[in-house]
Amino acid sequence: MPLGFDKVSSAPARRKAPVSDAPVARAARETTVLFADVTGSASLYERAGDRAAAQGIHSCLKALHSATAASGGRVLKNIGDEIMALFPSADRAAEAAARMHVAVNALPAVAGQKLALRIGFHTGSIVQRGDDIFGDTVNIASRLAAQATRGQVLTSRETAKKLSPLLRASTRQLYNVAVKGRAAEISLWELVWSKDADVTDFPLAETTKRRSRRSLRLTLGGRELVCRRSDDVITIGREPTSAFVVDEATASRRHCVIERRQQNFVVRDLSANGTYMSFAEGGGEMVLRREEVVLRGRGWLTFGQPKDAATHVLEFFEEGEESDGSDTE
Repeated sequence: MPLGFDKVSSAPARRKAPVSDAPVARAARETTVLFADVTGSASLYERAGDRAAAQGIHSCLKALHSATAASGGRVLKNIGDEIMALFPSADRAAEAAARMHVAVNALPAVAGQKLALRIGFHTGSIVQRGDDIFGDTVNIASRLAAQATRGQVLTSRETAKKLSPLLRASTRQLYNVAVKGRAAEISLWELVWSKDADVTDFPLAETTKRRSRRSLRLTLGGRELVCRRSDDVITIGREPTSAFVVDEATASRRHCVIERRQQNFVVRDLSANGTYMSFAEGGGEMVLRREEVVLRGRGWLTFGQPKDAATHVLEFFEEGEESDGSDTE
């Protein structure tokens, strides 16, 4: 039976089986395990105070429970500011992940900070003892969530292949990571979801219905570029042929690229020292290390060092609108 919403487990029991006399059973059919974690909760307590932060995180967890139930899954446990949920299929987990992001994005800011999620899910067999589960599938799902960045949904190549054609078309391959206890690395795939204000339910279903007029305006120093088309690739680095040349010791020759992917603009880090990113809406500065993140709204990128210490700061600003596909760009 799933735990009640207010009953929170603080021990990471998903990683090792607890000592128990309860019989152990391996699931006879595949199960999809999903972890969803509220990002930046530690800094939120410092910024907003215990009471406001706890209430904000409680609202997030409540939204995660509702999204899980609406997608046909069940929350097995709360682990601090994270949930572990089970779904009968990869499609149901993908649907829940999109709903979770939309629901949390709709919540008000707490002390000026918008809360966000990082989500990972994986499909496979599980081992069950009493009300708890463990095994390779659980470990991989947990690792995927830990690898995700703010606002991201990650899955594995094996799970992406199990998605229906529409959902599979909304995924893209990223890179490989090592997982403790496994000899082979796993291939990370991102599930691209929409956070448009006019989409209140499963946003991935809209990707084949709408055309985007959005553009991304980029400025660095006195240079400005606008990225509109899917074939626009903006290169940034010390390389003299880059679209934006960054003459900074911490920057790599080919530091990062910005490109359009379906309805989104994505920054992809290629550097040795990482690409630092912050958003005008708040949430703190993050660093990308051979990772990709969708650029939303307005924000800043710096190269190999935090924004406060950088002399070269690239500003991005997403602008425009979407159409229903009846006209052309």
